[in-house]
Amino acid sequence: MATILSVRDLRKTYASGFEALKGVSLDIEQGEILALLGPNGAGKTTLISTICGITGMSSGSVTVGGHDILSDFRVAREMIGLVPQEITLEPFERVWNTVRFSRGLFGKKRDDSYLEEILRKLSLWDKKDSAIKELSGGMQRRVLMAKALSHEPRVLFLDEPTAGVDVELRKDMWEVVNGLKADGVTIILTTHYIEEAEAISDRVAVISGGEILLVEDKADLMRRMGQKQLAVQLTEPIDAIPDALSDYQLEQSGDGHVLIYTYDTRADRTGITRLLNDISAAGLVLQDVQTRESSLEEIFVGLVSGEAA
Repeated sequence: MATILSVRDLRKTYASGFEALKGVSLDIEQGEILALLGPNGAGKTTLISTICGITGMSSGSVTVGGHDILSDFRVAREMIGLVPQEITLEPFERVWNTVRFSRGLFGKKRDDSYLEEILRKLSLWDKKDSAIKELSGGMQRRVLMAKALSHEPRVLFLDEPTAGVDVELRKDMWEVVNGLKADGVTIILTTHYIEEAEAISDRVAVISGGEILLVEDKADLMRRMGQKQLAVQLTEPIDAIPDALSDYQLEQSGDGHVLIYTYDTRADRTGITRLLNDISAAGLVLQDVQTRESSLEEIFVGLVSGEAA
């Protein structure tokens, strides 16, 4: 796929001397959903704000569709839609006027049928004549998304778009996101709901301390860094793990009824067959065996804490 957004050695240092971005380089492909993950203060919002022209860069370069965000700002910015973390809407304005005004800001011709389609997809059509202040927080976030989509951007930034949104509204918003992807829109998502990133993203970028730790296909990342656990349930609880099983570094849970064995999915041999034989040889009787795999959240926590290889 072609690269639609290219970031090269992007740095941002504030007057206080704090370096929020430390040479970030990142290529984002057209039509993909990239989950940008990182702890609070990692630089996610600074990166997005800099790309969108809200925050000035200290050095580096950013191009969108081949257009430099500084030398060709107007064209580059027209290609970008942004749903910010903070709800910044005029409380007394009507939904319809808010969205239509946003489209006009980018010099787009009036297209009420397109705006109606957006509002219907976001379940806002019946609220089009409501004042912003009359809407719930979740509905106001939907208005932010409608504003961001009003000028038909090709790159959409979603900075914590579902914060404070109930489960039903959140699912509706992700349906819209998947529809946008099907239309070729590139989406960069930050979220604290890592299960959402796991469910809808194509690639994952992890940022910490203003630096990109990795950018990788989600499935490849989970396969490369994921671990599996084998939970062996015993018919009778044990007080301690027998010495004969000490080499497996087992953990106990379930009041001594369950032995947990962690293994690397990349290894040539998992050791499971030998473990089960040794458990039986130790006089323990199996009742059930289950496996589970590391989630994206567990991999992320390991990366930012420096535990992942």
